[in-house]
Amino acid sequence: MAKFRCLVVEDSPTMRQLVVFALKRVPELEIVEASDGVDALKKLPGQKFDLVLTDINMPIMDGLKLVSLLKSNPLYREIPVVIITTEGAAEDREKGLALGARSYISKPIQTNALLKVVREILGL
Repeated sequence: MAKFRCLVVEDSPTMRQLVVFALKRVPELEIVEASDGVDALKKLPGQKFDLVLTDINMPIMDGLKLVSLLKSNPLYREIPVVIITTEGAAEDREKGLALGARSYISKPIQTNALLKVVREILGL
């Protein structure tokens, strides 16, 4: 049975599917999907999340804005956030970490690297 809940925020259905497929290897994890930052904010109330994985480059609300809103809200401040960024986007990565993201993963995503970060954060 799932002990942890993870919110995956990614505008690309293919990329989101890839992340979700990888995360399904963690049996303790229930996965909720959001298509952008606004969708993510709609899914947060009333649910307890243990982890948020978010892309940076998304329409409507990007991942950096989402991290900023999460970290400035006392209800969500403690949720660890991992940003998913295209390789070479060092500036975005630094901004995300400065805003309070716990870690980052570079695209193309390596399943083992993703699972290692998720398991470390959740203490599995």
